[in-house]
Amino acid sequence: MNSIDKVAVCSRSFSRNLILRNELLENYKNVTFNDQGISLKGQSLINFLSGHDKAIIALEVISQEVLSELPNLKVISKYGVGVDTIDLELLASYSINFGWTGGVNKRSVSELVISFAISLLRQVPMAHRQVVEGVWKQCVGGLLSNKVVGIIGCGFIGKDVIRLLQPFGCKIIVNDIKNFEDFYQTYDIESVTLDQLLIRADVVSLHVPLNESTFRMLNAEKLKMLKPDSILINLARGGLIDESYLKYMLINQKLAGAALDVFYTEPPEDSELLSLPNLIVTPHIGGSSIEAILAMGRAAINGLDVQTLPNSSC
Repeated sequence: MNSIDKVAVCSRSFSRNLILRNELLENYKNVTFNDQGISLKGQSLINFLSGHDKAIIALEVISQEVLSELPNLKVISKYGVGVDTIDLELLASYSINFGWTGGVNKRSVSELVISFAISLLRQVPMAHRQVVEGVWKQCVGGLLSNKVVGIIGCGFIGKDVIRLLQPFGCKIIVNDIKNFEDFYQTYDIESVTLDQLLIRADVVSLHVPLNESTFRMLNAEKLKMLKPDSILINLARGGLIDESYLKYMLINQKLAGAALDVFYTEPPEDSELLSLPNLIVTPHIGGSSIEAILAMGRAAINGLDVQTLPNSSC
């Protein structure tokens, strides 16, 4: 690393964390933090990064428009795990090195998946609401144990969810464009088509990136395949699910429950959807445990020293 390099930290979460700030400043003396907490995009992102040699980004979109205005930028390091907002081929064309470590927040996300699954199956949101409203009535739900769990996307997080599910004795079925044969054999997992997974699973959890092939992968046609007593969990990316049709299914008891940590528009604007008693909503907190924030931040700091150009395998 070169302590004279100018570093820009776009991430608001990183900028607010005193531990990460101090660790970064131990290695780089000239750092600009996003202390105003601005959501940086387009021209504001260009202005913030202008004159810097290296950058730590989170969900900021790095486009041709942005890079064309930043001749000094030599390294971009990712705070977080998803790379769907970054055109890796574009970075390579500008000879910008890319620092990224996959899976650093996997346990933070996977634990939340398990907590959502249990909460929905036991009707915790409904029971909580009734008690607060003065209704003392037992809600009888079901166990996670021995359920059929469908994992869509078996990357770092999907695999970690599967590991956490082992004590529950669930039948686990997986849909992924890749074949992780050794992992499937180790955990007695059945690889199935997306349609088969949706038809069979009691619990469906999404763990795929957002791109052209996955945008609204659970559209109305696919959502109709879910069993009416099943639950759907999305801690991956907004845009994977047709939220309007999901709302219809939840209102009309076509689906027992859902948990959404991510939305196509954030913050979400559909108040009717957010108010449903069989829906858990959280503000994109899947990777935001104390431990995960530090792990992601330290990986991002290390990524500033990367010496290689990005490739499509990231």
